[in-house]
Amino acid sequence: MSFKEKSTWIMALITAAAYLGYVNTILGRANNAPLTEVPYAATLLWTIGVVIIATIVAHIAVGIASPRDAGKEDQRDREIERYGEYMGHWFVVSGAMAALIMSMLEMSHFWIANVIYFAFVLATLLGSAAKIFAYRRGFQLW
Repeated sequence: MSFKEKSTWIMALITAAAYLGYVNTILGRANNAPLTEVPYAATLLWTIGVVIIATIVAHIAVGIASPRDAGKEDQRDREIERYGEYMGHWFVVSGAMAALIMSMLEMSHFWIANVIYFAFVLATLLGSAAKIFAYRRGFQLW
């Protein structure tokens, strides 16, 4: 498995685990109260920070475990990376559009922030899935 494929797995697993932890925390705080009244901002920022730090630490660990592969990439890796990022960008654009519409409708900041965060999570997960599929099954669109 190449370093770039390992990197993709790291991003997917850490992102999914962190998002599930975030949702669990927010739902646990609700206690039959409306979700819009749950304090979410600090938890959201901490979750994003933990994802960044955990990803950096995991990449360092993988680089130490296999120093020959660290930082190496070929043309196939670059094309798979680009393809996966293109796939994931659809969710970023969709989330931005949803947040824009929600703000025009003057919806709660809670929902707007969570739609944006969810869009980034979906973008990472879809992009990672596309990359992993390309690494495992071949990089052919048709």
